Amino acid sequence: MAARTASGRKSVPSEKARCNELSDILADSWWAVGIRGIAAIVFGLICIVNPGLALTAFIYVFAAYMLVDGVFALFAGVKAARNGERWYLLILQGLVSLAAAVIAVSLPLATIVALTWLVAIWAIVSGALMLSAAFTLNLEHGRWWLALGGIASLIFGILLILQPLIGAVVLILWLGAFGLVMGIFLLILAFQLHSKMEEKTRKAPAGAKRA
Repeated sequence: MAARTASGRKSVPSEKARCNELSDILADSWWAVGIRGIAAIVFGLICIVNPGLALTAFIYVFAAYMLVDGVFALFAGVKAARNGERWYLLILQGLVSLAAAVIAVSLPLATIVALTWLVAIWAIVSGALMLSAAFTLNLEHGRWWLALGGIASLIFGILLILQPLIGAVVLILWLGAFGLVMGIFLLILAFQLHSKMEEKTRKAPAGAKRA
Protein backbone atom coordinates (compact mmCIF):
# COMPACT_ATOMS: atom_id res chain seq x y z
CA MET A 1 0.00 0.00 0.00
CA ALA A 2 1.29 3.43 -0.89
CA ALA A 3 2.48 5.71 1.86
CA ARG A 4 0.24 8.50 0.61
CA THR A 5 -3.16 8.62 -1.05
CA ALA A 6 -3.89 10.36 -4.34
CA SER A 7 -4.87 13.52 -2.42
CA GLY A 8 -1.41 13.67 -0.88
CA ARG A 9 -2.55 12.67 2.61
CA LYS A 10 -0.74 9.97 4.54
CA SER A 11 -2.43 6.57 4.44
CA VAL A 12 -3.84 5.10 7.64
CA PRO A 13 -1.14 2.36 7.89
CA SER A 14 1.63 4.95 7.39
CA GLU A 15 0.17 7.24 10.05
CA LYS A 16 -0.25 4.31 12.45
CA ALA A 17 3.37 3.21 11.90
CA ARG A 18 4.63 6.74 12.65
CA CYS A 19 2.45 6.84 15.78
CA ASN A 20 3.83 3.46 16.90
CA GLU A 21 7.44 4.61 16.42
CA LEU A 22 6.91 7.81 18.41
CA SER A 23 5.16 5.87 21.16
CA ASP A 24 8.12 3.47 21.38
CA ILE A 25 10.53 6.41 21.66
CA LEU A 26 8.52 7.91 24.52
CA ALA A 27 8.31 4.49 26.20
CA ASP A 28 12.12 4.22 26.10
CA SER A 29 12.32 7.65 27.78
CA TRP A 30 9.74 6.86 30.49
CA TRP A 31 12.25 7.80 33.22
CA ALA A 32 12.60 11.35 31.85
CA VAL A 33 8.80 11.76 31.99
CA GLY A 34 8.87 10.42 35.56
CA ILE A 35 11.57 12.90 36.63
CA ARG A 36 9.52 15.76 35.20
CA GLY A 37 6.54 14.51 37.20
CA ILE A 38 8.55 14.29 40.44
CA ALA A 39 9.98 17.78 39.88
CA ALA A 40 6.45 19.14 39.38
CA ILE A 41 5.19 17.47 42.57
CA VAL A 42 8.13 18.77 44.63
CA PHE A 43 7.56 22.26 43.21
CA GLY A 44 3.85 22.05 44.08
CA LEU A 45 4.48 20.88 47.64
CA ILE A 46 6.99 23.68 48.29
CA CYS A 47 4.44 26.27 47.15
CA ILE A 48 1.58 24.81 49.22
CA VAL A 49 3.57 24.19 52.42
CA ASN A 50 5.15 27.67 52.28
CA PRO A 51 2.48 30.01 50.84
CA GLY A 52 4.12 33.01 52.46
CA LEU A 53 7.35 32.75 50.46
CA ALA A 54 8.83 36.08 49.46
CA LEU A 55 8.35 36.99 45.79
CA THR A 56 12.09 36.70 45.12
CA ALA A 57 12.23 33.18 46.55
CA PHE A 58 9.17 32.24 44.55
CA ILE A 59 10.75 33.52 41.34
CA TYR A 60 13.86 31.38 41.84
CA VAL A 61 11.80 28.29 42.69
CA PHE A 62 9.73 28.83 39.54
CA ALA A 63 12.87 29.40 37.48
CA ALA A 64 14.44 26.18 38.80
CA TYR A 65 11.35 24.19 37.83
CA MET A 66 11.32 25.78 34.38
CA LEU A 67 15.00 24.91 33.95
CA VAL A 68 14.45 21.24 34.83
CA ASP A 69 11.34 21.04 32.67
CA GLY A 70 13.11 22.67 29.73
CA VAL A 71 16.21 20.47 29.92
CA PHE A 72 14.23 17.23 29.92
CA ALA A 73 11.91 18.44 27.16
CA LEU A 74 14.97 19.26 25.03
CA PHE A 75 16.45 15.83 25.84
CA ALA A 76 13.27 14.12 24.64
CA GLY A 77 13.23 16.32 21.52
CA VAL A 78 16.85 15.51 20.61
CA LYS A 79 16.19 11.79 21.05
CA ALA A 80 13.12 12.02 18.84
CA ALA A 81 15.13 13.89 16.17
CA ARG A 82 17.83 11.21 16.15
CA ASN A 83 15.15 8.61 15.52
CA GLY A 84 13.71 10.56 12.60
CA GLU A 85 10.50 11.50 14.41
CA ARG A 86 8.80 14.85 14.88
CA TRP A 87 10.97 16.72 17.34
CA TYR A 88 10.04 20.38 16.99
CA LEU A 89 7.13 20.36 19.46
CA LEU A 90 9.31 18.98 22.27
CA ILE A 91 12.20 21.31 21.38
CA LEU A 92 9.84 24.31 21.28
CA GLN A 93 8.38 23.37 24.67
CA GLY A 94 11.90 23.06 26.10
CA LEU A 95 12.96 26.45 24.71
CA VAL A 96 9.80 28.11 26.06
CA SER A 97 10.49 26.68 29.54
CA LEU A 98 14.15 27.76 29.45
CA ALA A 99 13.17 31.25 28.26
CA ALA A 100 10.68 31.52 31.14
CA ALA A 101 13.46 30.58 33.61
CA VAL A 102 15.86 33.20 32.20
CA ILE A 103 13.22 35.95 32.24
CA ALA A 104 12.18 35.13 35.81
CA VAL A 105 15.79 35.33 37.09
CA SER A 106 16.64 38.45 35.06
CA LEU A 107 13.63 40.41 36.37
CA PRO A 108 13.38 39.58 40.11
CA LEU A 109 11.62 42.88 40.91
CA ALA A 110 8.89 42.47 38.31
CA THR A 111 5.41 43.30 39.50
CA ILE A 112 3.03 40.50 40.44
CA VAL A 113 0.89 41.36 37.42
CA ALA A 114 3.78 40.90 35.01
CA LEU A 115 4.73 37.62 36.68
CA THR A 116 1.14 36.43 36.52
CA TRP A 117 0.99 37.09 32.77
CA LEU A 118 4.37 35.39 32.30
CA VAL A 119 3.16 32.26 34.07
CA ALA A 120 -0.18 32.36 32.23
CA ILE A 121 1.46 32.58 28.80
CA TRP A 122 3.85 29.75 29.64
CA ALA A 123 1.00 27.55 30.93
CA ILE A 124 -1.14 28.14 27.82
CA VAL A 125 1.71 27.54 25.36
CA SER A 126 2.91 24.47 27.25
CA GLY A 127 -0.63 23.10 27.52
CA ALA A 128 -1.30 23.59 23.81
CA LEU A 129 1.96 21.82 22.91
CA MET A 130 1.16 18.91 25.25
CA LEU A 131 -2.32 18.55 23.73
CA SER A 132 -0.84 18.52 20.24
CA ALA A 133 1.75 15.92 21.24
CA ALA A 134 -0.93 13.77 22.92
CA PHE A 135 -2.62 13.00 19.61
CA THR A 136 0.61 11.52 18.22
CA LEU A 137 0.73 9.02 21.10
CA ASN A 138 -1.04 5.66 20.99
CA LEU A 139 -4.03 5.22 23.30
CA GLU A 140 -2.42 2.33 25.17
CA HIS A 141 0.71 4.41 25.81
CA GLY A 142 -1.25 6.93 27.91
CA ARG A 143 -2.54 9.45 25.36
CA TRP A 144 -5.32 10.73 27.60
CA TRP A 145 -3.07 11.30 30.61
CA LEU A 146 -0.85 13.54 28.48
CA ALA A 147 -3.96 15.27 27.12
CA LEU A 148 -5.32 15.81 30.65
CA GLY A 149 -2.02 17.41 31.62
CA GLY A 150 -2.30 19.77 28.67
CA ILE A 151 -5.92 20.65 29.53
CA ALA A 152 -4.94 21.34 33.15
CA SER A 153 -2.18 23.67 31.93
CA LEU A 154 -4.58 25.54 29.62
CA ILE A 155 -7.20 25.98 32.37
CA PHE A 156 -4.53 27.21 34.78
CA GLY A 157 -3.27 29.80 32.26
CA ILE A 158 -6.78 31.04 31.47
CA LEU A 159 -7.61 31.44 35.17
CA LEU A 160 -4.49 33.57 35.66
CA ILE A 161 -5.44 35.81 32.72
CA LEU A 162 -8.92 36.29 34.19
CA GLN A 163 -7.35 37.27 37.54
CA PRO A 164 -4.34 39.48 36.62
CA LEU A 165 -4.22 41.23 40.00
CA ILE A 166 -4.20 38.05 42.06
CA GLY A 167 -2.12 38.21 45.23
CA ALA A 168 1.29 36.55 45.47
CA VAL A 169 0.19 34.06 48.12
CA VAL A 170 -2.84 32.92 46.12
CA LEU A 171 -0.71 32.68 42.98
CA ILE A 172 1.75 30.45 44.82
CA LEU A 173 -1.11 28.22 46.00
CA TRP A 174 -2.46 28.00 42.44
CA LEU A 175 0.99 27.11 41.16
CA GLY A 176 1.31 24.50 43.88
CA ALA A 177 -2.00 22.88 42.96
CA PHE A 178 -1.06 22.99 39.28
CA GLY A 179 2.33 21.42 39.98
CA LEU A 180 0.74 18.58 41.96
CA VAL A 181 -1.88 17.86 39.28
CA MET A 182 0.64 18.05 36.45
CA GLY A 183 3.15 15.91 38.36
CA ILE A 184 0.58 13.22 39.11
CA PHE A 185 -0.49 13.05 35.46
CA LEU A 186 3.13 12.82 34.31
CA LEU A 187 3.96 10.11 36.87
CA ILE A 188 0.95 8.02 35.79
CA LEU A 189 2.04 8.50 32.18
CA ALA A 190 5.61 7.45 33.07
CA PHE A 191 4.41 4.24 34.77
CA GLN A 192 2.21 3.43 31.79
CA LEU A 193 5.09 4.04 29.37
CA HIS A 194 7.37 1.88 31.55
CA SER A 195 4.80 -0.91 31.48
CA LYS A 196 4.65 -0.78 27.67
CA MET A 197 8.47 -0.83 27.48
CA GLU A 198 8.64 -3.94 29.69
CA GLU A 199 5.95 -5.59 27.61
CA LYS A 200 7.95 -4.87 24.46
CA THR A 201 11.12 -6.23 26.08
CA ARG A 202 9.38 -9.47 27.09
CA LYS A 203 8.08 -10.01 23.56
CA ALA A 204 11.41 -9.25 21.86
CA PRO A 205 13.17 -12.62 22.54
CA ALA A 206 10.17 -14.63 21.32
CA GLY A 207 10.03 -12.59 18.15
CA ALA A 208 13.73 -13.04 17.58
CA LYS A 209 13.46 -16.83 17.91
CA ARG A 210 10.64 -16.99 15.40
CA ALA A 211 12.79 -14.95 12.98
